[in-house]
Amino acid sequence: MKITDLRTFTVGVPGADGAPKNNWVFVKVYTDEGVTGLGEGHVASKERATEAAILELGRTLLGQDPARIEGLWQSIYRRPRWRGGPILSSALSAVEIALWDIKGKVLGVPVYQLLGGACRDRIRLYTHIGGEAPAELAEHAAEMVEAGFNGLKLTPAWVDGRGVVAMPPRISFEVERVGAVRDAVGDCVDIMVDAHGRLNLAQAADMGRRLEELDILFFEEPTPPEDVEALEWLGRQTRVPLATGERLFGKWAFADIVNRHLVNYIQPDIVHAGGLLEMKKIAAMAESRFVEVAPHNPQSLVSTMASLHLDACSPACTIQEYVYPGAELQAELFEGGPVVENGYAELPDRPGLGIELNEEAAARYPYQPVDRPDWRWEDGSVAEW
Repeated sequence: MKITDLRTFTVGVPGADGAPKNNWVFVKVYTDEGVTGLGEGHVASKERATEAAILELGRTLLGQDPARIEGLWQSIYRRPRWRGGPILSSALSAVEIALWDIKGKVLGVPVYQLLGGACRDRIRLYTHIGGEAPAELAEHAAEMVEAGFNGLKLTPAWVDGRGVVAMPPRISFEVERVGAVRDAVGDCVDIMVDAHGRLNLAQAADMGRRLEELDILFFEEPTPPEDVEALEWLGRQTRVPLATGERLFGKWAFADIVNRHLVNYIQPDIVHAGGLLEMKKIAAMAESRFVEVAPHNPQSLVSTMASLHLDACSPACTIQEYVYPGAELQAELFEGGPVVENGYAELPDRPGLGIELNEEAAARYPYQPVDRPDWRWEDGSVAEW
């Protein structure tokens, strides 16, 4: 079997108001025996660059045996000399996931069976809750618990309607919001708080200490990802469990964090960090140091399915991010996908990834440029989104 073609499909995702929200970039890898593989890999507001990076991989892949996944990964990663980063890593991830889809289909088994088989019977999920006022957030949390989830994540409501972030951040108010959720859902639901890297060290330490009494599962990206030493400092200031990793790429970026136990949870993203096998290696590194893995996954059902295959066969992957109910067009875009009941996903049971893209439906949602919000502190300086 030989690879004969690569094609990309960029799908514009509308928000609830119909305005462009983001774009998903998919790749299909074609073979001379008619078997195709589907993958996903995109960087928000840089989708065209990611699409071009995927197509450039054709020079490495065309004519090659799609079964040689590790060898092709090494060629893609190492031959150009310039390595890593969100765009190159996402392009590599998309193609690598598609190659596993092909292999699973050829052998007639779900992908996780090729990576060691199941280590669990089902996969625990957490989902997101929203609402600015504490009562509003608590109401949404109760709804998600009623839907079956026992893991919920929220993002602080830092910004006003003008895109301005208060100086200093409203930490007392944010802790009040988390407290309202805890009161609404009780002690048997895990709560996660995602700071999106918006805090300086003193603010992160202050918020972490205040969150300790609310027994949260983890405090996500309390500081920006560029300096892992900040996590070591923060870990000495607070007992709240820490998490990071969605903006890191490849096993090398996680090695120091895992070996030094700088966080309790790492959060690599399968469509950015290097694909299925690279994520399996990262999860094995974490397992060896008793660090848990909560894979990042705010993308489409292709990303979700790839993540579930990883979770199925990786003991350290203890909880999986899941967008519920997700963009409405997903049912139109895909055939197949996850089976979710009472906050858990069943193990995938179809060959390959277990999901197919409807190309006609994808064509109905063309690419539309979408920029991340330009948030500012009150003095006009740039704030993290």
